[in-house]
Amino acid sequence: MTASGDAWVHGPEHVALPWASVTKLVTALAVLVAVEEETVQLDQPAGPPRSTLRHLLAHASGLGPDGGVLAPPGERRIYSNAGFEAAAALVAAGAAMDFGRYATEAVLGPLGMTATRIEGSPAHGVSGPLRDLVTLARELLAPTVVAAATMAGAVTVAFPGLTGVLPGFGRQDPNDWGLGFELRDGKSPHWTGARNSPRTFGHFGRAGTFLWVDPDAGIALACLTDREFGDWAIRGWPALSDAVLEDL
Repeated sequence: MTASGDAWVHGPEHVALPWASVTKLVTALAVLVAVEEETVQLDQPAGPPRSTLRHLLAHASGLGPDGGVLAPPGERRIYSNAGFEAAAALVAAGAAMDFGRYATEAVLGPLGMTATRIEGSPAHGVSGPLRDLVTLARELLAPTVVAAATMAGAVTVAFPGLTGVLPGFGRQDPNDWGLGFELRDGKSPHWTGARNSPRTFGHFGRAGTFLWVDPDAGIALACLTDREFGDWAIRGWPALSDAVLEDL
């Protein structure tokens, strides 16, 4: 997928598969819509004491992966499904509707992602086809459901300098994240390629799925599989990313 809207697809486009943690990209967009609608505010209290919605989206609230406070807010980057679930619950309370419905009305519906469903956890509950994942890639290249300035802020480092573990790739110092978007910056090892610019952002999931956007190259790459994340992905994803960037 390029910034001009050109897309090249390999494999079946219409088979719905789990997105796992790539779900967080949909959830983050829905939360950003809620911020623009003033349903919630990024700096309102949310999660553990002294934590805010901004902390939750940036994996900086101190919540552990599945709950429990492991650190004070703003001191460590701790990847947390529980933090995203708390962020979604805040939006649901403010909007007075189930978060799955809110995300559908705010993101999936407007983008025409009609075959994609968010069920269960807003941290990892989306299932959908490659066609819709490519649609999401197009949106992240040129946002329409949120303002460009909102998106730019979301892919800027939140709480700079925090160390932490990037799941599957080990400790990173710093382990930079935006508001729901994992940032490449200078991380090594990383799931994107050596040719990706430091401004590359996106997410990957345990279902063997990923989506990155490289704004400097004007390219997005999406991969949807039915193979659980493992050594094959650690080896293959960076090589695929470099090959695509070299070719385009």
